Order: sequence, then structure tokens, then C-alpha cells
Amino acid sequence: MAVLVDTSVWIDLFRARVTPPVATLKGLLGRQELVLGDLILAEILQGVRTAHEVERVERAFRAYPVHPLAGEAIARKSAEHYRTLRAQGITVRKTIDCLIATWCIENQTPLLHNDRDFHPFARLGLREL
Repeated sequence: MAVLVDTSVWIDLFRARVTPPVATLKGLLGRQELVLGDLILAEILQGVRTAHEVERVERAFRAYPVHPLAGEAIARKSAEHYRTLRAQGITVRKTIDCLIATWCIENQTPLLHNDRDFHPFARLGLREL
């Protein structure tokens, strides 16, 4: 079973933060298939400040194929999930998080994250690590 790792965990790993999700990721590296999403890669690269950091990130991610996380079907389902949660009084703050969660739900792929914004998606079938 593959696992999608969210931007929040990758950033914590690169910044050498000690968190439970980082410990989980370290345990998965080399033992579990990890999915790198295009939206996650974009978020990470947007936060990189120096050419040295870009090279470090690019080198780290060469081992993983980049999967497209959006597209028409996911976009439509993501909007549906957004509306469902909003009707329950929950406002999803970031469109990209909604797309990532929806991709995971639709592809039955667990999400490793360190972002409270994903918790409401468990009501819709998101499996969190």
C-alpha cells in the first residue's frame, strides 16, 4: 500500500524537526512505497529559498515518481467534499489541501500529514497516518 506524504511532513523533515509524523516518515523510507504529488512538490519548491536548497530537494525527490493529484474528476469531487464539509460548519482553508485529501480518498491512499486541516476529511473516508 502506497502512502502520500503531505508537504507539512516533508518540510518538517528537511528542517530537522522532531515530530511524530517525521518519525513515521523515517520509518517508512526505504520500506514503503511513497507517493509524491505534483501539488505537494510545487508547495515544497515554492518555499525553497536558495539554489542549494533547490538542489537538495530535487535530489531527495528523484527517487519518487511525481503523480498528478488534480484533474477534472478530482476537481469536481473536491468541490463536492468542500460543500459537504461547509454544510457541516467546517470551512476548508486551502484548495490544495482539499484536492490532496480528495485524491487520497478516491485512490484509497493513506495520507501522512502534520496539518489539522486534513482531520475533517476523515468523515469522508480519508485514512490518516
